[in-house]
Amino acid sequence: MFKLEELDQKTHLIPRAARILDLGCAPGSWLQYAGRRSGPGATLVGVDRRPIELSLAGFRMVVGDVMTLEPADLLGDLAAFDVVLSDMAPDTSGVRRLDQDRSEMLFARALEIAEATLAGGGNFAGKLFQGPEFAALVRHLRARFAKVKIVKPASSRTQSIEQYVVGLGYRDR
Repeated sequence: MFKLEELDQKTHLIPRAARILDLGCAPGSWLQYAGRRSGPGATLVGVDRRPIELSLAGFRMVVGDVMTLEPADLLGDLAAFDVVLSDMAPDTSGVRRLDQDRSEMLFARALEIAEATLAGGGNFAGKLFQGPEFAALVRHLRARFAKVKIVKPASSRTQSIEQYVVGLGYRDR
């Protein structure tokens, strides 16, 4: 939760009464913060491979693998999301390059889902391990969002290669 709170404070990621999609939502702390921050009228959709139990107003759980779920599965009866969040990380192997590749793959999929489900002007935040495709993925965001910020939260370990890439103001097609 602290990482999302810091990202939100630095970028104003979460608007009031937003429709929010959280990819890789377990254990649920990001959804709890997003629900509080967005306030009454928020719609919260969490996605993970295993269900989580949360008693939040406006919360719906989608159980499945983000690599195979379709955007329509996530949207349900919503037209679009205002915010897509992804704190997904691969199961680390200890092999730095392999972990970076897996992180880039998850981030790219989260971005693909965001582009398929975000409303115009919407926001995206995703975790990404710095690796060989980091610059290309950031360039892609810069082409699709009005503003892009790269944030390494204070709560991240100093030696960690994790970064959060935030896109604000989605330019829908």
